[in-house]
Amino acid sequence: MGLAPIDDAITIQALTSDPYPLYKQMRAETPVLRVKALGRTLLTKAADTKYVKDTPTIFSSDDPNTPMKRAFRAHTLMRKDGEAHQAERMAMAQTFSPKVIQQTWLPAYQKIAEEYVARLPKGEVVDLFPLLAAPYAARGLALLLGIDEASDEEMIRWSQTLIDGAGNFGWLDEPFAKSDQANDEMDALFASLHARHLADPNDSAFSVMLNAVKPIAVSQMYSNIKIAIGGGINEPRDALCTILYGLLTNPDQLAEVRRNDDWVKAFEEGIRWVAPIQVSSRLVMEDTELRGCEIPKGDTVMTIQASACRDEEIYGDGEGFNVYRDPAPHQAFGNGPHFCQGTHVARRAVAHIMLPMLFDRFPKMELASAEDVVWSGFGFRGPLNLPVRLV
Repeated sequence: MGLAPIDDAITIQALTSDPYPLYKQMRAETPVLRVKALGRTLLTKAADTKYVKDTPTIFSSDDPNTPMKRAFRAHTLMRKDGEAHQAERMAMAQTFSPKVIQQTWLPAYQKIAEEYVARLPKGEVVDLFPLLAAPYAARGLALLLGIDEASDEEMIRWSQTLIDGAGNFGWLDEPFAKSDQANDEMDALFASLHARHLADPNDSAFSVMLNAVKPIAVSQMYSNIKIAIGGGINEPRDALCTILYGLLTNPDQLAEVRRNDDWVKAFEEGIRWVAPIQVSSRLVMEDTELRGCEIPKGDTVMTIQASACRDEEIYGDGEGFNVYRDPAPHQAFGNGPHFCQGTHVARRAVAHIMLPMLFDRFPKMELASAEDVVWSGFGFRGPLNLPVRLV
């Protein structure tokens, strides 16, 4: 038994532009592979990614080599384990409880969706990414977090800036300079909102944290709101655009989904097909092994949930979009202690509200040009545009 094979040819750019052929090859030939450009050991099989996420005693979230801490200027709950992670996660738990989602957030998202869909120009070709998907995700998240005063444009810019910084594995100066500016802007806004939330408590994450009997440190409230901004816009935004692309390029499936109201099935298939959050890093806490490869203490492994969601051992024709494939669990929202806290909100916002509303208003909506849709992203992935004809 020796170390995993190493690859010095795969580039970050290749993984950003079109990673799926590379992942397919890795699953078949080198499912445990050290990639020199990343300085990490990539794990591409579903069994391995699940095992790593489910075993935090060996594979810690507290990876000091990730750009995330530099981008967020904080040690966020995403990089904590055990009690420290659980304490900060539970500080926001009330906001994401089933009762609050049902009574507070679903009506809020419904109202936003109605307003934002109503302003779409019927009969025209528009790009739904900037016109609908991004602002819808941004406005809903601003309300849920308790930072309503932030504009859609600010939320979108902050989110992308944090994502770019957290994914800056080349440690370039410019993305961090931009994330520093965004952090300053967010810190100033958050500080201005203390009085409002203390005077008028509500179910938003910031209000819940500020009004707790034993509140966590304010610095951690700020950093964890930022984590939610970073992930909470791109996930529903990219999921919506991915699902729309999948349905509009598979009209037979779309017809069946509409006939049976199978929007949740479409949602699950879309995020399996192109996972909005593609990868995660874990620090190896003790010498271990995976598939006959030595994984030394201090190494950083990268779970590729994008690849796990297409693993041939689980999915027949996992490379294709098929709403009606045999049901199988996916890892698009992660698993283990760090399972995405906003999963249920995202699913309802997209599958229960936006998708059926869009097709009710534009029953003959079609892609203007599938060839012109640009996909991008290594850490986070989705279409960068979605030109559709609204009919």
